[in-house]
Amino acid sequence: MDTTIKTQTENRMNWLNKDGRPVLIAGPCSVETEDQMIQTAQRLKATGKVDMLRGGIWKPRTRPGMFEGIGAKGLPWMQKARELTGLPITVEVAKASHVQLALEFGVDVLWVGARTTVNPFSVQEIADALRGVDIPVLVKNPINPDLALWLGAIERFEKVGITRLGGIHRGFSNASEKVFRNRPQWQMAIDFKTELSHYPLINDPSHICGRRDLLSSVAQKAMDLNFDGLMIESHITPDEAWSDAKQQITPEVLADLINGLVVREAIVRGEMKTKLDQLRKDIDIIDEELVHVLASRMNVAREIGQYKKENNLTILQTDRWKEVLEKFTQKAGTNKLSEDFITKIIKAVHDESISQQEDILNS
Repeated sequence: MDTTIKTQTENRMNWLNKDGRPVLIAGPCSVETEDQMIQTAQRLKATGKVDMLRGGIWKPRTRPGMFEGIGAKGLPWMQKARELTGLPITVEVAKASHVQLALEFGVDVLWVGARTTVNPFSVQEIADALRGVDIPVLVKNPINPDLALWLGAIERFEKVGITRLGGIHRGFSNASEKVFRNRPQWQMAIDFKTELSHYPLINDPSHICGRRDLLSSVAQKAMDLNFDGLMIESHITPDEAWSDAKQQITPEVLADLINGLVVREAIVRGEMKTKLDQLRKDIDIIDEELVHVLASRMNVAREIGQYKKENNLTILQTDRWKEVLEKFTQKAGTNKLSEDFITKIIKAVHDESISQQEDILNS
């Protein structure tokens, strides 16, 4: 990584790494054998980049018959990896019995997986098993893009007394997604950071990408958005991994990836702050104008609604809507705007216009 130190906001309770730099959690998707876990841990330690070892002990799989993890017999292997490297260890837990075993073997940090976060009953079972236990817990976003479920899981752990909490952003399932394994939907992660700015948020490029060639770009995006760290899967022989082979990389490739990242300052000072403040004032003025323009547009939409009511016309005029949408998408490129962005904006404006006209017709 760039030598620039990432300064955390003052209210960020970053228990993961006290010196303020992004934390790196790495290790195999699944703990397979003692030798595999120990070798991976030692090679990760040798990179000098890793802060914590991860390993999948129990693996919730989509269909029966797939490798569902080595189970509790892998926990002593992770213990040994910690003894040999000095790195703390973290595992995923999905029910109370997992919690008990993880605590017995001295696991340092627990994480809750996406398939578990989606079920409040399962989250509550884990939280109840941790009542009175002082251990950090990281919560992955649910499979579906539901911010309330994600925040609710955090709240369940708060209520049983867990104070060292954080989130893991691993993307969201989407049947139409063609590029990523799980669509990032970065705004959802930003909303999490906004709601819970006092907790760290880790990005998981491995599960977002599902393939090695995208890991670097997603990790850089996370750094640009001021994430507190990364969780990346690493294996000594990725192509022979028992699970998620395509998204894992060797410790040495991981080190190269981390070295290539640019970590930017989160706090702006001096002349940069003066310039940035001025540009933000310009943005504020433009935003205010946007509101006025949109309000004016809705005034006209209401007049159209009144005319349609008086003449018994339908609200939706399909040909007109197609014409408007086509016009704006053509203008997007010439104005340095993505077609996807302008389509979302004009659809939102159109939806509000429809709503305003419905109010008129039904009044």
